[in-house]
Amino acid sequence: MKKKIRTVIIVQARMSSTRLPGKILMKVMGKTLLEYQIERLRNVKNADEIVIATSNNSCDNEIVSLCNNIECCVYRGSEVDVLSRYYDAATYYKAECVVRINSDCPLIDHVVVDSLINHYLINFTNYDYVSNILERGYPIGLHAEVFSIESLADANKNAIDSDEREHVTPYIYRNKDIFNLKSISINTDLSDYRWTVDYPEDFKLVSNIIENLYPDNNDFNMYDILDYLRNNPKLIDINSWIKKNQTL
Repeated sequence: MKKKIRTVIIVQARMSSTRLPGKILMKVMGKTLLEYQIERLRNVKNADEIVIATSNNSCDNEIVSLCNNIECCVYRGSEVDVLSRYYDAATYYKAECVVRINSDCPLIDHVVVDSLINHYLINFTNYDYVSNILERGYPIGLHAEVFSIESLADANKNAIDSDEREHVTPYIYRNKDIFNLKSISINTDLSDYRWTVDYPEDFKLVSNIIENLYPDNNDFNMYDILDYLRNNPKLIDINSWIKKNQTL
């Protein structure tokens, strides 16, 4: 039996991306990438709340305005210390289970996210952290991490390295002697597919996918995208030169 645990999805978001500034508010068919992501995350059945965690920098005022307009919770914190921002957002919204997702993943699949949350909720006494990033498998852009508020508090208190403060969870998954980790993967390695948005080429591919799938099915999933790309293999070449490590 799953215990009722307050589960909050926290999406870190900022306008000051170094490679593609303002990417999350770039529009496809009149709607921003962040709106598409929030719309898809609202289909996650196991989540009690969705929070966009942005910074106190004035350039992120646009993110706050968008969230207010579509009635999505938002939290503002440190621009540099993302770990503290995450922890403060989680405690403010009384999260017991935290789901971490990056804002550059507008094609996130709610079925994948739900499966990770469900695995954590069923096994929360055995695992502190469950994710699909610890081994190759899922396409880049469909990654998510699920962990306890206690683990996040521990990381926030003890993480020292700058990349551990910036990327939130490395302190947790690097300390296997402290935390019980569970990796979720799939039988077929799809990690060469890149559906995140970090470069103009990524935006071109993701835009094409949305424009061709969304009008007929606004809840298209990972396998719908795979079918579309396999039927249009030249599209994969758009951003195939970009490589990213299998982490969030």
